[in-house]
Amino acid sequence: MIKKIHNIRNNYNSTLFDFICGIITALLFSAFLYLEHFGITLKFINTLFGLLALALLLYIPKRAVLVAGFFIGLLWFYWIGYSFKYNGVGYMEPIITILFAVVYTLFFGVLALTKSVAIRAFMLFVLSFVEPFDFNWLQIELLFVDSYFGVYKYQLLLILLALSLPSYIKNRYRYLPLLLLIFSININPATQKDAPLKIKLVATDITQDKKWKRESLLPTIELVFGEIEEAKKEGYDIVVFPESVFAFYMNKTPQVMNKLKESSKEIAIVAGSLLNEGDVHYNVTYVFNEGNFSVAKKLVLVPFGEYIPLPKFAQDFINEIFFGGASDFKTATEPTDFTIKGVKFRNAICYEATCDEIYEGDVSFVIAISNNAWFSPSIEPTLQKLLMRYYARKNGVTIYHSANYRGTGIIK
Repeated sequence: MIKKIHNIRNNYNSTLFDFICGIITALLFSAFLYLEHFGITLKFINTLFGLLALALLLYIPKRAVLVAGFFIGLLWFYWIGYSFKYNGVGYMEPIITILFAVVYTLFFGVLALTKSVAIRAFMLFVLSFVEPFDFNWLQIELLFVDSYFGVYKYQLLLILLALSLPSYIKNRYRYLPLLLLIFSININPATQKDAPLKIKLVATDITQDKKWKRESLLPTIELVFGEIEEAKKEGYDIVVFPESVFAFYMNKTPQVMNKLKESSKEIAIVAGSLLNEGDVHYNVTYVFNEGNFSVAKKLVLVPFGEYIPLPKFAQDFINEIFFGGASDFKTATEPTDFTIKGVKFRNAICYEATCDEIYEGDVSFVIAISNNAWFSPSIEPTLQKLLMRYYARKNGVTIYHSANYRGTGIIK
């Protein structure tokens, strides 16, 4: 295959050919994401495009790999810079977008260090373990989350072997390794069950520029209590609200706390807010149940959103320049579980619902809450949903997700 590609390349302008190859690779690598964004889930297409994308990364010329990496970064993460305008540094938006494209140019660029298909296959497998700056939203196995293949590492390895080995076999058996694809088929998926409770997931659509304004507080509080009353009438056991639906330090507002505790005598309430303990602040989930409450602190922070994954001197500089001197959020030391009517749930707040740490131990059900308005309008909620689907399937977990701006639903 690699000889055929180079023969075609020699007959055309090589620079243009490399650019086109890279663009096609990036489009195939990203197709499943954009199809899902527009409500299209086609297992055959996702399987075919995923295989073609990986095959091209193994065989295309070196410069084409760099082009592919750049546009994969762009197509997947163009929205990252959107949130900066809410910190008063909107001019950083295009800079952050290009920065992420460059990061993934370098990420996939290691493949351009060699023409060897076998070494590229090995490198691509190794890259599936790499998380640039602790940001793990590019999972190579994610290409097959809605396909005929599974999402485990061994299945990815088998796919890469099936695609790379034919280039080293010169006889009529050269395509025999493609049979390895059979062993990558998702034959026995992990079992996912429904929680034996009636759970109402509330979706809100409050824009980020209004969410934290004083004039939005009372309408939001009224909305929350209206949804609680409606959920009671409809016979729900639990009502779940998005991340930071209460855009203030909940523990500093006893009137709201007392009203929620009173309401929780009839229905359990899960809602996102902030917690202040002295000079330390947390992004948390409040769980109100049977007249009492507990707090589940976030375990995994968002890189460059809630903490800076750089040395201390760089953290201080970036916090001062881009985040008004605000310090990083603090975290819990371990995942938090809470029990409602005898059923145990694992807490997850936004980004951490897409991290391995949340699924460690005995976990069957996760209640996840998010605020996706930071990145409106974009594909971010779709990518988040696919990532949660990936972790849910891999771990046999059912996720109940409540979000502000798209993404609310049961993830199975």
